[in-house]
Amino acid sequence: MGDSRRGLLLGVAAYGIWGAFPLYFPLLEPAGSVEMLAHRIVWSALTMGLLVLVLRRTAGVRAVVRDRRTLRLLALAAVTITVNWATYIYGVTNDRVVETSLGYFINPLVTVLMGVLLLGERLRPLQWVAMGVAATSVAVLTWDYGRPPYVALVLAFSFGTYGLAKKTADVGAVESLAVETALVAPLAAAYLGYLVATGASQFGGHGADHALLLVSAGIVTAVPLICFGGAATRVSMVTLGLLQYLAPILQFGLGVLYFGEDMPAGRWAGFVLVWVALALFTYEAATRRRRQLRLAVAASTA
Repeated sequence: MGDSRRGLLLGVAAYGIWGAFPLYFPLLEPAGSVEMLAHRIVWSALTMGLLVLVLRRTAGVRAVVRDRRTLRLLALAAVTITVNWATYIYGVTNDRVVETSLGYFINPLVTVLMGVLLLGERLRPLQWVAMGVAATSVAVLTWDYGRPPYVALVLAFSFGTYGLAKKTADVGAVESLAVETALVAPLAAAYLGYLVATGASQFGGHGADHALLLVSAGIVTAVPLICFGGAATRVSMVTLGLLQYLAPILQFGLGVLYFGEDMPAGRWAGFVLVWVALALFTYEAATRRRRQLRLAVAASTA
């Protein structure tokens, strides 16, 4: 199997697992959203710690911890990914799966917006059109919901901030997530200890299967991350950019077809506008990349 084909399969696996998360978290009930989050953090920290040892990345982790600037950036990443995980778990366990999918549909656009506002980047004409269509879609969805789509907006902006912090830190995926989860794990462990002390913990109270499901949160977090890391080094950025839409497409399908969430006409209109914005954005990015490749080839043969 060629490297590009292997990378494509790994990318599909990563985004496919992320897309199936709405099926996973309800299995952890009757644990509440905060308890699910705490278990995910603790077991992810333990899983990533084991991976660091198995993959012999301890030197890399020590280097991250010694670098104060990088550690501060990963601390910011830890806070924002915790907010993202908490919001997502809340959404999929409170009949808002469709709204969580919206968060990841608009995330690429939010990331571009953050680049303009925080990094001084400049938008090209078609990107401005895409952003305008996206803003209209949020307005339409706000009218339909009777409120701003808070879950989607928090997911998009928290993940956008997370991505910005990670990009600036420039640390390997395994090392960074190991440090991030280690930073917040003590708080999560303290909360789980509090639940046990007060008799409110759901861990172990609903059979071994349920306890194993809670423990599996670490593996469920680590596996798609490893697959994504393998894909990122084997496929083009354009392919990776297109693959990222697989997760919200699956989540949207689950929300509408499996969970039967309501989709009135106004909501459909808002989502269609989001998809139009993404189509314009993706077309512009792909066209620009092809133009740059042609110029690079022409320059090399000149």
